[in-house]
Amino acid sequence: MTDTVHADTAEAPPQTPRQRSAARIADAASGRTRWLLLKIALLAIVDAIALYAVFVLFLNNEWIVLALVAAVTILVNWIYFSRKQIPGKYLAPGIILLVAFQIFTLIYTAYIGFTNYGTGHNGSKDQAIASLMRSSLVRVEDSPTYDVTVIERFNELGLLVTDPTDGEASLGTNTQPLEPVDATMEGGKAVAVEGWTTLTFADVLSRSNEVEQLAVPYSDDPNDGAIRTQDGQKGYLYTSTLEYDPAADTMTDTTTGTVYADNGDGAFTSESGEQLMPGWQVFVGFDNFVRALTDASIRGPLLAVTAWTFVFATLSVASTFFLGLLLALVFQNKRMRFKNGYRIMLILPYAFPAFLSALIWAGMMNESFGFINQVLFNGASIPWLTDPWLAKLSVLIVNLWLGFPYMFLVCMGALQGIPEEVNEAGVMDGANPWQIFRRIKLPLLLVTVTPLLIASFAFNFNNFNLIYMLTDGGPRFADVSLPVGHTDILISMVYKVAFTGQNRDYGLASAFTILIFIVVATIAIISFRKTKALEELN
Repeated sequence: MTDTVHADTAEAPPQTPRQRSAARIADAASGRTRWLLLKIALLAIVDAIALYAVFVLFLNNEWIVLALVAAVTILVNWIYFSRKQIPGKYLAPGIILLVAFQIFTLIYTAYIGFTNYGTGHNGSKDQAIASLMRSSLVRVEDSPTYDVTVIERFNELGLLVTDPTDGEASLGTNTQPLEPVDATMEGGKAVAVEGWTTLTFADVLSRSNEVEQLAVPYSDDPNDGAIRTQDGQKGYLYTSTLEYDPAADTMTDTTTGTVYADNGDGAFTSESGEQLMPGWQVFVGFDNFVRALTDASIRGPLLAVTAWTFVFATLSVASTFFLGLLLALVFQNKRMRFKNGYRIMLILPYAFPAFLSALIWAGMMNESFGFINQVLFNGASIPWLTDPWLAKLSVLIVNLWLGFPYMFLVCMGALQGIPEEVNEAGVMDGANPWQIFRRIKLPLLLVTVTPLLIASFAFNFNNFNLIYMLTDGGPRFADVSLPVGHTDILISMVYKVAFTGQNRDYGLASAFTILIFIVVATIAIISFRKTKALEELN
């Protein structure tokens, strides 16, 4: 029995070197297999997304972008399936994201700045012609009745039309004219076609507004009219009161006889200067920049906003830095008690979201029921946000509240990095505390803090959230064409030109953006060159 127990509890014999080597190879092979499967799965997801993008681009005839997507997808697959492209596997994601979200954005913004892109000039000339013709359609008297079926593909509606004369089926959309197709027929009516989904009667009713907006061109010639339907069952031929002459490149209003020609401004214009809208996007060169600097209704607000932007950014950096530095010096006093508690309280403004703090301050500064007027000033009616000068002061106060904790943390860390021997050496030389700070500590502090001050200036130069949430740029300037106000900075001005008001001018806004980029880049380059003098202190 004892022999049996010893046999059961005996350890397995040690592995030979060949067995251990085989086990390591098996473990490594299984690990490589798992990573290979994970890599294949991730690349399959990327390829599936790229394939979908290629299909959509193909349907919209975007050949250049399609070729670019295909080339990048092939390159990514080659990099990650190659055993030699080790650096590329780490660099590829970052480079692709850099190109997509930084370089492309900069290039496209610069391109838009040299065009008339904006309200009424959003698409191509062919799209503008089709839109003009479609917007002036009237039903043809004694038009034949067409059996129609509403179909859909990728959220785009189309019409499957049955010709009453020969029973042939054709398909078209708002942008594609009718073309013959092989359709499924029921009772002499085309009801379905491959690749498209036929909408039920209930679906047609729920999307009646979209169905009524359908105007399928009858042919490639826009003067031939379009098929429209009201109920999704029967369609009729509509023709436009505008007639386009491709040879002369003119648009004629058949009701008035007025002729509109393409004069190169991106719209059909009559001899009297009247334009047909929408127009189309064209290259205008430096017109947007010239208009920004010479048009009195734009130049005046632009100069005022630019001056305030520099004042706002400079005062914001100076006030937050000096308050943060003062508090950091106070907290360096070894005799101060409860430092941790005070630090937490001072950092709280920095911990809360800036946009939320700005909204709270906007409520506190309300002239009628704000906390500041009602409680602190005993019901006074002080226009903190509606008076031009008080609104600017309010913006600076709120930005000081939001920004000093960051400067406090930076200065406190920088001061702690200065050796105590420096202070002792100054005392030995007979310097007082102010002289030690001004001649020794401050220069050493600026070596560390100056790059952060430059970055803070650039941030406040484009501090959109504070302006938008606190004052929305108001109070507004009087008698100007742009919807800007006394507290607007350049970035909020760009936003309003591009995205607010009835006429949105993306080209002009992009021109402003380029000017902002040049200004900030120039200031940053000059400032960083000046900081080299401070580095000599080290």
